This record gives sequence, C-alpha cells and structure tokens, in this order.
Amino acid sequence: MSFSELGLIPEILQAVTEAGYNEPTPIQRQAIPVVLAGHDVMGGAQTGTGKTAGFTLPLLNRLARHASASTSPARHPVRALILAPTRELAMQVFESVKMYSKHLPLRSTCIYGGVDMNPQIQELRRGIEIVVATPGRLLDHVQQKTIALNQVEFLILDEADRMLDMGFIPDIRRILALLPANRQSLLFSATFSDEIKKLADQMLKSPQLIEVARRNMVSDTISHVVHPVSSGLKRNLLAHLIRHEEESNQILVFVDTKFACSRLAHFLDRHGISADAIHGDKSQQARTETLESFKSGKVRVLVATDVAARGLDIEDLPSVINFELPHTAEDYVHRIGRTGRAGKKGKAVSLVSAEERHRLADIQKLIKLEITQEIVPGFDPEPDFLEGEGSRRRRNDSAPAKPAPRPAGETSNASDRRSRRPEREQREAPRSRRPGHIASDGFDFSKPYEQKTGIKLDDGIAAGQTASAPHKPQRPIAFLLGGLGRKAS
Repeated sequence: MSFSELGLIPEILQAVTEAGYNEPTPIQRQAIPVVLAGHDVMGGAQTGTGKTAGFTLPLLNRLARHASASTSPARHPVRALILAPTRELAMQVFESVKMYSKHLPLRSTCIYGGVDMNPQIQELRRGIEIVVATPGRLLDHVQQKTIALNQVEFLILDEADRMLDMGFIPDIRRILALLPANRQSLLFSATFSDEIKKLADQMLKSPQLIEVARRNMVSDTISHVVHPVSSGLKRNLLAHLIRHEEESNQILVFVDTKFACSRLAHFLDRHGISADAIHGDKSQQARTETLESFKSGKVRVLVATDVAARGLDIEDLPSVINFELPHTAEDYVHRIGRTGRAGKKGKAVSLVSAEERHRLADIQKLIKLEITQEIVPGFDPEPDFLEGEGSRRRRNDSAPAKPAPRPAGETSNASDRRSRRPEREQREAPRSRRPGHIASDGFDFSKPYEQKTGIKLDDGIAAGQTASAPHKPQRPIAFLLGGLGRKAS
C-alpha cells in the first residue's frame, strides 16, 4: 500500500514524498483512514514506528479546508491542539507538522516552558491554526489571555501514559474544560495501561482502538544484553564498553537522577570520551544546544535522565545504555525505543547491580523476554547477583543448627523435655525454691499483718514501749506548709 491509497490530498502527498517516505507503517495504514473519517481514536504502537505521522497527516488533511493566505489573525484561529508531556517531544511533533504542511497555507507553532513567553505571545497574536504545547505553558497562556481555545476542532494527546507519570492529568482536565464539546479527539501512546483506558473513556466519544503490536512490545530489530556488575565498577565498565565501540558510533546513556547525570558526563569527559548531559535542571537553550551537538556528532555520548526518553528522534542511533535501570518497567520500553527505529538495527545494553535485580525481573516480565546476561572480565558483579539462592544459603548457614535426630520410638515431647531438663535445672539451681507469696525477707503476703512484740528498734527499745527522748522546742513553720502558724505577740 502507498500513501496515495490512504485518501490524502496532493499537497500532503508531495511533502511525504519529499521526506523520502514511500510506504506507510502499520500504525499509519490503520489510523489515517479512521481519523480521516472523523472518528475518535486510541492509537498504540511501539516507539519508532511512525506514530507521529499517523496523526499528523490526517490532521493536516482535515484542516486543509481552513487554509488561508490572508494575513488577518482572525482568519487563523486555533483549530488544532496537540499536547505533549515534554519540551523535546513537543518540538519533535512540531517539526513533523512543519515538514508535512509546507505546501499548505496553515500556520503552526510550538509553546513550552523554560523560555521567555513574549516571543510565543507575538507568534500567537499573528494567528495560528495548529498549536503544539506542553500542558503547563499552555495554561500560562490561557491565564494571560494570549490564546483562545473556543474554536478548537481537534485535540491530540501524545504519549498519554507519560502525562499520567508526570502528573499532568489535572492540567489536562482544566484544558478539556476550555475546549468545545463538539470536537474530534485522538489519544496516542506507545503503551496503554488500564488507567489510560479509563481516561480515554472520559475524554473520547466511542473511540476506535488501534494497536498494531501487543502492549509494551519492544522492536524486533533491537538486541538486548545485561552486564551484571558491582555498583562500584559501573562507571569504569561504561568507559570500557564505549572505548570498544566504533569511534563513529554515538551512544545514549540513561541514568535515574539529574545529579548522577552531570557527574557521569563529567567522569566520561575526564577520561577522554566526549560527553555531555541533558536533564530537567538545564535551561531550554542549553538542552537544545546539547541535543544539537549530539545529533551533529560533536558529542559522542549523551547522558540523559528520563526527560529524554520521550521525544528524542535521532537518526540511526546504534545503541542505548542503561547505566541504571528505570524504576518503572514501562520506561525501559521508552528508553530503548530511541534505537532500532524505522526498521534499523539497534542494541540495548543494561549495567545491572545486585540491588537492581528486582527491576530486571519486572522488565523481563513486561516485555516477555529473557535478556541474555554477560559478565565482562574484570568487572564482576556482587557474589549473590546471578544466584538468588546464594543469599538464602548464607541466611541458612547463619541460622541456628537443627536439633539432633531423636532416638527411634521416642516422642518429640519426651525428647524435648529430656533435652531441656539439664539446662533448666542448671539455671534454677542457685535459686531457693519458695512459694510466690513469700517475700525474700520471709514476709507472707497471704496472711493479715500482725505487729510482732519484742522486736528491738534502732534505739534498743522494744516495740509497744514508749521511748523517752529529750524535749525539743518546736520551730515555727509557714502556715501554708501545715506548720504552727504565727507566734503570739
């Protein structure tokens, strides 16, 4: 099947041909006719399969009737809104919109946070039909009343599962309340959880589900390998693996935190490997410059947090290395989706320490694949990595020894009593056997108290006799303390 058979207009077909695409991918073949027919869609496909074009091409085709060469902003209201979770993904979608609409008089823009709002405001004031935005910055413009959404005909949520992960659902609900009820809505994502489907039930009207691969499936063109390694040797192993790759091969390395991202990039750079970091704390200009340096080949290794797992479209990226496995198994699918795109070969390498074994198990369960494990000589893992039984054996060795076998014919109770008797007798031997109601001084708590006669007191006088002591004058004590009160004057 060719793109011309999908019902696209000549202007879009010309742009697709100039982009070098001949045949639509499976997600494009199924999604484009349904979107052109005006239906709401839930579209799912693994990353790198042309999902963006799957909703961009039919969107432009339906908006072509509004195309106008007029310079009046009133002739260019916002008619399509595309929401993306990250700046990088928003820019990638925007580039696709520009590429496919270059032969149509439709205006588009991309708005995201981390940069000055004034240029975006000026762009919106001249009239824009297609807005690609991150939810937070879009709401900023809504609050500033620099954008009107009352004429939106198309809403597209890209990477909706990432929206959930990043906590954007409240923002999305606020945006939905600003849109016309009569609209066409599309929800596209690489993975679909049950929560996403519940959200789709609230947002979409009788949506058609299009999934061209099983949920959370990874591309068949990607090979997977795990290198078990001690956590203290990870950095050295990473440098070792990079040095043994071809000099022309660029590598994307994923870590968990922004702090670790910068430290690892600095470590590689100090060891003669051209590397840079990209994470959320960097300004948008710095992130854009770093990404451009990596795409152009000036930087060989890009160390990134999961902010780069979505939206990085790097042509022919040979391999992705997980310096640390992600906490969420689904994020592994998105990370390695940066390689092996458009049918090309890719390699996913993971450096896994003993404390990350449970993450590895979750990933293998999710993708339904047993990943090959290879120990690199000189970079051994912790002793208990490969054998889960190892830790249990050590726990068993330190456990109390089991009791010796009982003689035949002897019951367990009798044997236990016999084995405990010497220890109990030895423990109780120094103690005198007295009833519990007899105190150590011989006092019997079970009898009523009787004062004994003939007991000598400290002054040698028997009990019951009156002791004669020299009379001492009483001293006055304050009345509040129970004393004698004031002396008589």
